[in-house]
Amino acid sequence: MLLASLAACGAADGEAPTSASPGIQPSTSATVSSAPVSPTTSPTASASPRRPQLSGRPVLGTAPPPWLGTRVLPRTADGFGEIRRTPPELVQRRFTLPDRLPALPGSGFASRVTTPAPADVIARSTWKPGCPVAAGDLSWVRVAFWGFDQRRHTGELLVNRSAAADLVQAFGQLYAARFPIEEMRITRLDELDVPPTGDGNNTGAFNCRVTVGATTYSQHAYGLAVDVNPFQNPYLKGDLVLPELASSYRDRGFVRPGMITAGGPVVRAFDSIGWTWGGTWSSLKDLQHFSANGR
Repeated sequence: MLLASLAACGAADGEAPTSASPGIQPSTSATVSSAPVSPTTSPTASASPRRPQLSGRPVLGTAPPPWLGTRVLPRTADGFGEIRRTPPELVQRRFTLPDRLPALPGSGFASRVTTPAPADVIARSTWKPGCPVAAGDLSWVRVAFWGFDQRRHTGELLVNRSAAADLVQAFGQLYAARFPIEEMRITRLDELDVPPTGDGNNTGAFNCRVTVGATTYSQHAYGLAVDVNPFQNPYLKGDLVLPELASSYRDRGFVRPGMITAGGPVVRAFDSIGWTWGGTWSSLKDLQHFSANGR
């Protein structure tokens, strides 16, 4: 599946990551944007409950390999997929998957924040009763982002309402820097238990899941963490690499599109809103991960 990147989502410094990869209360609505926007139709859940559809208008640039998300890896004793050499097609990964949402109006950066997130958006997320954040405290954030195809795209995040405006600011800076993102969508509940394929690369935020080996939730479960291009920016701890096929990206000196670098545009954007990069951790490196409290 394309979700193997979620194994690394939200692991605290020194904690083990999860093996998968990232009630309705108030009724107010808020919009934050750098350009006028008009209502758009709410997206519906994917037609496939297992694999994100790759059909749609072709995009420029390198096409994804036809096997993406289909080659299931044997599981290790720890529950992760078997670590394997990066396939040649993914050593310089630079394709963009088709958008799932209607495009935000305009030709530059634009955003829309809906608080609380609509019930249909919550229904296609990992939220369920017992999660450490109320559904009414989550915002549905849509932003324009720059793709590897050098075109404007529209993605979505489910985030804590307290962080929505700051995250719009950060992703606006990434758009201005033309930092490329492969896809940006909300993780579904059924995706948490799919077999690992080690090739996922979704940029996401909210994911209601307890960290394996611990009794506490990750910061993603609060909507207070974001993972950016997990394949180009894997989770590294000893010999463990997540996603499992991303070993080529251990080499941080071989800088390729979509990689997060110290002092680069992604770190600067999240620094500007006071969020901490998992690439600065000591006992492990979660190179994709940014969080409000540094965990």
